Amino acid sequence: MQNQDPELLQKIRQQFDSAPYPRIPLEQSPKNDYELLFIHNLVTPYYLKYQKVINTEGKIILDAGCGSGYKSLVLAEANPGAKIVGIDISEQSIELARQRLKYHGFDHAEFYVLSIEDLPQLGYEFDYINNDESLYLFPDITVPLKAMNSVLKPEGIIRTNLHSAFQRTHYFRAQSLFKMMGLMDKNPTELEIGLTGEIMQGLKDQVLLKSQTYNSEKINDQEWVLMNYLFQGDKGYTIPELFAALRESKLELISMVKWRNWEIMDLFKDTENLPAFLAMSLPELSVEDRLHFYELLHPIHRLIDFWCGHPIRNESIIPVSNWTDTDWQTAQVHLHPQLKTTKAKDDLIECIKTQKPYEVSQYIKLPTLVPITLESIRAACLLPLWDGSQPVISLVERWQQIHPVNPVTLEPINGQMAFKQVKDLLETLDAFLYVLLERSGSN
Repeated sequence: MQNQDPELLQKIRQQFDSAPYPRIPLEQSPKNDYELLFIHNLVTPYYLKYQKVINTEGKIILDAGCGSGYKSLVLAEANPGAKIVGIDISEQSIELARQRLKYHGFDHAEFYVLSIEDLPQLGYEFDYINNDESLYLFPDITVPLKAMNSVLKPEGIIRTNLHSAFQRTHYFRAQSLFKMMGLMDKNPTELEIGLTGEIMQGLKDQVLLKSQTYNSEKINDQEWVLMNYLFQGDKGYTIPELFAALRESKLELISMVKWRNWEIMDLFKDTENLPAFLAMSLPELSVEDRLHFYELLHPIHRLIDFWCGHPIRNESIIPVSNWTDTDWQTAQVHLHPQLKTTKAKDDLIECIKTQKPYEVSQYIKLPTLVPITLESIRAACLLPLWDGSQPVISLVERWQQIHPVNPVTLEPINGQMAFKQVKDLLETLDAFLYVLLERSGSN
């Protein structure tokens, strides 16, 4: 953080040396946290950008600002065969990260005490860069964005985030208060953390700062107090500020990480009867304006969490909704890697045997607001995907075997009808990234 005020930089380094973040036990594994793995799997944002399925074997992944290494471990678990490289300005955090990856059997991960601006010194180009919970500590966020851009491969992807200026505004006010009281003059210790808790507990419940920030269950959690009330260098941003920084850094937004939770239409009671002005104007909004509109109306997200990368040059990507029948007939179907688990397969087989609905969204809820369930007979069509990718036509043929006749007329299901039914199923699941669809020749 060479563009950082030296005194503040020292405080930030001391804060993470004395209290490495996150404080997650060394032995804790993310193997069964399918949603966390879904976010950190390169397959997810790569498909969102290029509508292709990438093999993570041999890819080089950077965890920039890796802290104590838990996200580095998640990246290693989520991206089989990838090389993990981690950097952080805190020596204590780097040592913990090394221990963590080695404990879980990832002996070839590399960790360096290094600032993001010095990334070119590593001599690597990266397929994926994860920069979690640190970008907002820079006075000028274009500096780290440009540094990451400089070591990003042409089709590489960056995942990073900023604190929301709107959602977190009350914590920024609290930080100003505790700075004024001298509790942040140096790196906060147990004394300052304890005093902060006592002050907040001592306030009347109707005092705005308390009602807007206080959490009775977390006030005795030192890490929570430190990372909210006493966080050195903390700063908030808005969507327009994010897009301005991306433009200056020659990067392009791919998607918000929790894209389904940024949908404007979810904020209205009746989307079919919007006020006339909104009904005319909302469809015309740019992606930037839609996201800004959402944060002004409903700033619930602590993090503006997003994927970005180099602008796409000279490549035509046809949305699935615009595919021709020929595209569909020659397409390949993949199951998302985080659904391709023994548990998900066993659950599906049990649902088929008992003829109970299969809740495909139970493992990864991020892309949807409501449970996504499939009739067991329809879900049975997908079973081969747990063994590997399948041509659409193979699934159509399987569907005709599973469901050979119309249950009302008892007439045979012809190929055209089976094709349409499988197509509708896959198109539905692709919207949630539970299956990934590739056109022939897209690789």
